[in-house]
Amino acid sequence: MLKSSSAMCLALIIIGSVMLFGCDATESPQYTVIHTESDQFEIRLYRDSVWMSAVVDDIISFHQATKIGFHRLFQYIEGANMNYSRIPMTRPVLTSIVPGAGPLHSSAYHVRFYMPVKFQGTPPLALGELNLKPTTWPSHCIAVRKFSGFARDRNIVNEAEKLSTSLARSPWANSTSTESKYAYSIAQYDSPFKLIGRVNEVWVDVEGSELNGCGSTSAVAVY
Repeated sequence: MLKSSSAMCLALIIIGSVMLFGCDATESPQYTVIHTESDQFEIRLYRDSVWMSAVVDDIISFHQATKIGFHRLFQYIEGANMNYSRIPMTRPVLTSIVPGAGPLHSSAYHVRFYMPVKFQGTPPLALGELNLKPTTWPSHCIAVRKFSGFARDRNIVNEAEKLSTSLARSPWANSTSTESKYAYSIAQYDSPFKLIGRVNEVWVDVEGSELNGCGSTSAVAVY
C-alpha cells in the first residue's frame, strides 16, 4: 500500500510538472548577451535574482538528484510554504554540481527554482521538512552552451567538456570564476514529456573586466 501511494504521489507530481512547464507565460531570469562565440557558446550578464534551492548530497547520479530535488521544490510551489502560496512554474530548473561535497568525495547537487518576479523580494519560507533555502545571486556573467535531447549523466559531462574547450580557445580563456564553488550547472527548460525540440544548457560562472560589467559570482543564502 505504501509503495502504491508513493508511486501515485510521484505520478501526480510528474503530471503537475508537465502542466506547469507547458504554461506559455513561464518566467525566466533576465540577462543580456554580451559576447557570442560562433555557435559554440555565449556570455550572458544575468541580473540579480533569487532562487529556491534544494541540496541533494546523498545521491551520486545527476539525473536522480535532479528528480529528488525537484520533487521537494514542486511541493513548495504547490503550497508547502509558510504563506500557503501557489507559485507559478518558471524556467529553467537548474542543477548545480558541487564536486567533492558528497559522500566519499562524490559530487553533491543544488537543484534550483527561479522565483517569479512577484516573489523575488520576499520569497515565502518553505516548510521545514522540505529543507529548502532561498539563495540570492548578484548580477554576474555566465558562459552558456546549448544542447538538445535529454540531460542525463552520460552526456552532461561531455557537454561541459565541450564548453571548457571552447572557452580555452576564445578571448574568455582562463576566465572561469575562482569564487564560484560550482563546477558547472545544467539548465533544463522543458517538461520530461517533451520529446522533440528540447532545450538544455551548460552554465559556467566567468569573470570579466569592468567594461563588460562582469562582477562577483558568489551566491548568498538569505533567510
